Amino acid sequence: MMPVLYSFRRCPYAMRARLALRASGSQQVQLREVVLRDKPAAFLATSPSGTVPCLALGSGDVIDESLDIMIWALRKNDPEGLLDMPDAGWDWISRCDGPFKQALDRTKYATRYPDADPVAERAKAATHLAALDGQIGTHIFDAPSIADMAIAPFVRQFAFIDKQWFDAQPWPRLQAWLERFLTSDSFAAVMNKYPQWADGDAPTVFPA
Repeated sequence: MMPVLYSFRRCPYAMRARLALRASGSQQVQLREVVLRDKPAAFLATSPSGTVPCLALGSGDVIDESLDIMIWALRKNDPEGLLDMPDAGWDWISRCDGPFKQALDRTKYATRYPDADPVAERAKAATHLAALDGQIGTHIFDAPSIADMAIAPFVRQFAFIDKQWFDAQPWPRLQAWLERFLTSDSFAAVMNKYPQWADGDAPTVFPA
């Protein structure tokens, strides 16, 4: 039975899971587009956290974390050697998913965090991105890696809070890296629009 991937197009966590599934090329899934304000019962019954992405395997097992889905897909097949990166790559991913994502959320969704100062939170995010800019050549490391794929969707999300401000920052390597990501075939392929999934709908196969 084909695995089922519950996804939401604009969610950076779901985005990076789709990127890894496409890069692996070894496993098609049934993609079910979830609208987060109207979560279907089948999704809530499957996902322990009620968040996307969530991958339900034919065995009955469920992978409910985006990074775990990425690793699962690339361990099945990794033609670009994306898992072959320095150990520091896992630290960069952890920093992205932890302090940077926290600052990103408190900048983008300031009304949800009335006790946080969005200006101070943007400054925290900027400190992280300045350090990342110093790390990047063409990629975060010498060759494409899972770190590029795991981090780029979140940098994209932050950049488009205020793209004019982002483009004015002294981060030329980071800005060029993000632009390559945004104009890549991989990004275009995982950003197709799908209708909201409902029980009984014909399956949408991804990657097509």
